[in-house]
Amino acid sequence: MIEKYYRRIIDGVPTAVIVADQNLKTVFTNSAFRALFPSGAAKKSLGKATCCASSSAQCGGDGCRGCSLYDAFDDAFCSNKQVSRRVYQKVKENGVCHDVSYSITVTPLGGGLCMGTIDDAYELEIAKELQTAKSIQQRLLPAGNWAGGKRYSYMYIPCRDIGGDLPDVYAVENSACGVIADVSGKGISAGMLSAFVKAAYDKSEYSPAKAIRKLSDKFSELNLDERNYVTVAAVRIDSDSITYSMAGHNVPILLKTDSGITRIMLNSPPVSNWFENPSYFEDVIPYKKGDILVLLTDGVTECKNGRGEMFGADGAIKTLSVSRTAEEFIKNLEDNLKAFSSDLNDDITAIAFDL
Repeated sequence: MIEKYYRRIIDGVPTAVIVADQNLKTVFTNSAFRALFPSGAAKKSLGKATCCASSSAQCGGDGCRGCSLYDAFDDAFCSNKQVSRRVYQKVKENGVCHDVSYSITVTPLGGGLCMGTIDDAYELEIAKELQTAKSIQQRLLPAGNWAGGKRYSYMYIPCRDIGGDLPDVYAVENSACGVIADVSGKGISAGMLSAFVKAAYDKSEYSPAKAIRKLSDKFSELNLDERNYVTVAAVRIDSDSITYSMAGHNVPILLKTDSGITRIMLNSPPVSNWFENPSYFEDVIPYKKGDILVLLTDGVTECKNGRGEMFGADGAIKTLSVSRTAEEFIKNLEDNLKAFSSDLNDDITAIAFDL
């Protein structure tokens, strides 16, 4: 009766608690622990209880050497003293693996039991929420590789779990359309703003300039301060021409033809609250079958190597010049950027169309 009473008390505390025996098998977990690790039921190995994605099936074996969670319990049993460790784990939930970290204090209870308490469960919960947000953002990316009869390929590499770039490809009135947006900031705030752009951009609008204008009107309703803005490049690809518009996007659109590569620029303000009633324009450029159209963000052109040199538009142009298809360009660009810089410190996004 007393044991059940104590279990009810521990089950109700907000601190995550796990109790293991000398064989490092879980004999008890409280509600807070099971909220962090949904499979954290009792009578499992430490690995299974914490959803370990590395070697939970053989927890305690050779595959667990160096595991800070396993070592914390093992050291507490051996020394009969309280032990604290910082745990870094790869956790698998709902088929998705992600890295988490947390602090655990393991206290011997006697009778062949030790109790572990996770001291920063909130931090672990935040890490899980970020992984969920990352998964949601991934679902906002283009799903296929064809739109409006045009084959396309794209690259999206966020510098953090949550990115501020947004590539989108879709069809309107049998024409392929591409939009690439880069929002101010990084991390969670940038991710929220990019989700707004995804929802607010009118993909039924035939005119790229009018679509950007509508986005600007909706952005102004947010009443954000001057630190928040969005740069946008948008194209509509018709049977023999490209209609394009840009909003503060200083990275050129590239068009590869038989005669070389054309850099397309169009000066206009970013989507922001910096100006009243900004104007957005569009222009038209012809193309021929076999050409390649490329949209980039400044994460590509401003990527720096260890000497502080930038990849630049020239790096993108050189990559495009040796690429025969949109898919080949995206692959070459990713390889070249990773060879150029070991530290990608900005979101990197590109879209390429086979025309």
